[in-house]
Amino acid sequence: MALTEQFLEDDIHPIDIVETLAEHHEWDFDRVAEDQIAMAVEGQWRTYSITLAWSPYDETLRMICTFEMDPPDHKMATLYETLNAVNDKCWAGAFTYWSAQKLMVFRYGLVLAGGQVASPDQIDTLINAAVMSAERFYPAFQLVVWGDRSAEDALQVAIAEAYGRA
Repeated sequence: MALTEQFLEDDIHPIDIVETLAEHHEWDFDRVAEDQIAMAVEGQWRTYSITLAWSPYDETLRMICTFEMDPPDHKMATLYETLNAVNDKCWAGAFTYWSAQKLMVFRYGLVLAGGQVASPDQIDTLINAAVMSAERFYPAFQLVVWGDRSAEDALQVAIAEAYGRA
């Protein structure tokens, strides 16, 4: 059964849909508030913390996907150069670095103005796209911060998409 078929009503709260998806995928999650949920999604490189929050004010489902990163101060310029290059390759969502929290963040806002409703398949795709982007660019960030590689050099790892596993 498709995820969409589980929801027949149009007025289901977006965070209720996210909670059902988290249960479906067996992700650890915590319903922080009526309009917010936090979960942990296991990737190949690490576990990503994902938070989705519904803002009725601007009718936007906001998502942030984070992972820890604590680069040395002398690597920050190269990290920011890498972030700019990475964001040029991201069509939906963008990365930013929150230095105070020492977190790399992938953010996306799904605007549902005019009473639009996100489908479970849309939200599932949104979450999966965030994890896939984090997985794709995590090695590049690590190479720049800890491997003494240039942004251009490190991005070659992210650009070369691997098929299968060794």
